[in-house]
Amino acid sequence: MGSPRHVLVSPERLPGWVDRFVAGNGGLASTAEHDADVRSRGGLMLRGTNGCVALLEPPGKSAAGPGGITVDDLIAAATQNRLIGIVLVRRGGYAVGVADTGKLLASKTGTKYVQSRTAAGGWSQQRFARRRANQASGLADAAAMHAARLFGEHRPDCLQVGGDRPLSAETLASPLLRSYQSLPQLKFLVVPDPRLDILKQAATDARSIRITIIDP
Repeated sequence: MGSPRHVLVSPERLPGWVDRFVAGNGGLASTAEHDADVRSRGGLMLRGTNGCVALLEPPGKSAAGPGGITVDDLIAAATQNRLIGIVLVRRGGYAVGVADTGKLLASKTGTKYVQSRTAAGGWSQQRFARRRANQASGLADAAAMHAARLFGEHRPDCLQVGGDRPLSAETLASPLLRSYQSLPQLKFLVVPDPRLDILKQAATDARSIRITIIDP
């Protein structure tokens, strides 16, 4: 099997994507073969007759019908009416916002420098580590402060987090975001340094179906 490839497909484009997958891989080995692990996550597995596999997962939970998860179930999960709070944090800055149906209702971006790691040793390394930790905490605090303000104006139903995992976790752990920490979280987004264009793309990606393709 080849290395997995990952794509994000909007719910509006999903039926066409599935049709092209079926046509490009010689049809389906079965009508809608389900893998137990994928099904437990509310997803769908499609297997082409040539051995190519596509694992489709909704951005949030999906409800299966009597016959298991269908393409329509995935679309319904992706298009449900909800506000999504977005928190993107990386070493170069942050971008937070609230999105509805793929569009930003409110947003805030900012830059705060956090130094890279160093290979230096001794006291210099310890001082550097403390400085870097303080810079990271300042970045997380700024992101949390602005996220709390925006979420207070437009309370989200779920969260889309992305960027750097430790920095994002530190941001969400802020007492300012305590009332939002129990909200459902969508699958983590890997993004470059957050800017407004990256935040806009995240608003679109937050409602997209996650597809992993494994070539034969």
